[in-house]
Amino acid sequence: MFSWAFIKQNVVALSTAEAKYVSAAKATSQAKWLRFVLEDFGEERVEGTPVLCDNTSAIAMARNPIHHQKTRHISRKFHFIREAIQAKEIELIYCKTEDQIADILTNAMPKDRFVSLRSLLGVKSAKGLEGSVGM
Repeated sequence: MFSWAFIKQNVVALSTAEAKYVSAAKATSQAKWLRFVLEDFGEERVEGTPVLCDNTSAIAMARNPIHHQKTRHISRKFHFIREAIQAKEIELIYCKTEDQIADILTNAMPKDRFVSLRSLLGVKSAKGLEGSVGM
């Protein structure tokens, strides 16, 4: 199961790492909610829910429970990701940028990259569907 949402961030990040940290915190919120829903259906997860992030600096910030100079201006509401990692509710995993399938929904890209990501999603070209539906 996966969850994906594209929402404009209502905070200003001073670096890419901060922007990814905020995004990871929002993904953690979604993961925790999904865990809660699954638990209501009797499907409790013992292991952490994987959350993919393509920024090693954001992962380092999330895994470090100590507040540093670089993170002091990030709103406290985003730091709960650290608690979720320590409680093993989520597992923050590095994912190379070129493997981020969700980029097809958020970024402009060359046609060959678009076609590659589209095939990874299992979406077929409309040209490939011609004649497959009888009317």
